[in-house]
Amino acid sequence: MWPTDEESLVARQRELAATPAEPWTPPDEGLRTGGCWVCFARGQAGPGSAGDPAWTASVAMREGRVLEQHVIRGAAGAAYVPGLLALRLGALMEQAVRALAGRPDVLLVDATGRDHPHRAGLALHLGAELAMPTVGVTHRPLRAEGPWPADRRGATSPLRLGDEVVACWLRTRPGVRPLVVHPGWRVDLHTAVALVSGAARRRTPEPLRRARQAAREARSRADVR
Repeated sequence: MWPTDEESLVARQRELAATPAEPWTPPDEGLRTGGCWVCFARGQAGPGSAGDPAWTASVAMREGRVLEQHVIRGAAGAAYVPGLLALRLGALMEQAVRALAGRPDVLLVDATGRDHPHRAGLALHLGAELAMPTVGVTHRPLRAEGPWPADRRGATSPLRLGDEVVACWLRTRPGVRPLVVHPGWRVDLHTAVALVSGAARRRTPEPLRRARQAAREARSRADVR
């Protein structure tokens, strides 16, 4: 059950931040990578509000091929507040991932992990709820700081909160803005970078790109009707 108010969510985040989790090791072959993405109505700006229509897509891929995908239409649980994204999206994302018949080995999501006021962003929180290794991939850090990496594919540079490295920049293509890679539930930073690098044919890793595309296509079909 996802928290439905700020006090309960913060308590859960602090609990997760202090909870040790057994490190995950990817399988030697046949890795099944999932992606989950949420989009809202066209033209919506600002933090939004509870009840906003949302399209949430989940995909599962292996060796560059989509094995299955699902899109669920639902409603946001709350407005967006930095650090409290789980109130808005957590239940939607869990529902979409659980709709996959084949459980992914690891899930990529557009959310943070330890780069968070309570060291437990939605990428980590969702993994704990699903009991699934997770990696967050975002366009910018939430609170952490650090310089961009060199302009070559695969280059990284650390992002820190104080003295703690909580994420890193990753250059998936030269000449374009790097992404932020966030270790989530049971995944360390080295493994997270390897997964995102291996899945990124373009700037965005394929499972996330395909989930984003599926969610937006479903929204477009709804707009036509």
